[in-house]
Amino acid sequence: MSAPNASPAAPRGGLVVIALLLVYVVWGSTFLGIRLALEAGMQPLSMVSGSRFVVAGSVLYAILRWRGVPAPSKAQWRNMLVMGLCLLFLGNGMVVLAQRDVSSGLAAVAVASVPLWMALFTLIRGHRVSGREWLGIAIGFAGIVWLNAGSSLTASPLALGLLLLAPLGWAFGSIWSRGRDLPSPFMTAAGQMLCGGVLLMLVGFASGERWNTPPPVSGLLAVSYLCVFGSIIAFTAYVWLLHNVRPVLAGSYAYVNPVIAVALGASLAGERFSRSEFGAMAVILAGVVVITLAQRSKR
Repeated sequence: MSAPNASPAAPRGGLVVIALLLVYVVWGSTFLGIRLALEAGMQPLSMVSGSRFVVAGSVLYAILRWRGVPAPSKAQWRNMLVMGLCLLFLGNGMVVLAQRDVSSGLAAVAVASVPLWMALFTLIRGHRVSGREWLGIAIGFAGIVWLNAGSSLTASPLALGLLLLAPLGWAFGSIWSRGRDLPSPFMTAAGQMLCGGVLLMLVGFASGERWNTPPPVSGLLAVSYLCVFGSIIAFTAYVWLLHNVRPVLAGSYAYVNPVIAVALGASLAGERFSRSEFGAMAVILAGVVVITLAQRSKR
């Protein structure tokens, strides 16, 4: 897979950095976007999650087909349906449902467990996780716990169950997808957004969600942000990472996203940082650095 010529490595390394930054920063801001959409009265499954992925997937799919990218085969659609079920229906939809009545601290801790589950599923598939990768995972998770030590971690049993299911589904789908018959990374992102979005909307409508009144402008703006930046841009970058880097590095976003969420809370909602929070965020970033260095050494 690697070539002796070093010239292609630089642009690919640059693309990896850009993709990681998009996933780190943009997905860190989606916690605020989801909260604003829910506060505006948007239905969680059909509107906040489902409609966003259907629109984003449709736009991306149309652009790719217009540019001449071949349509996925039946086998590829089946694989993308499984990915849409795991990553979007379970991974995203359950977090949105849980955010109706859980603290942001608890949601952040739940999402931060994704790299741990990804490492476990990687082991189950017979691939080795290096000692330095385990060290980075442990450091990052310790930082997440420290960051949220002062948060209110109370939630209903149902919400706690949803927050356990969400990272499991996301991690399993991410590892399951490696080596499967899939189209290009961008077409894969479009296809699974379509599949996952349709599933979310169907389940939302079946559970009684209805669009009886026109949604408020604030809700539409929040969902539009989630659609364009959270889905088309950041989710596509994540799928590309799954095709090009080790799963643990791709999953390291879970350690950085809460840092971004806290920073946005301070700048937009008037929340204040403490020394403890600064220290926790430094530990989180240290964990990401350890994972990144382990990735580079394995290459």
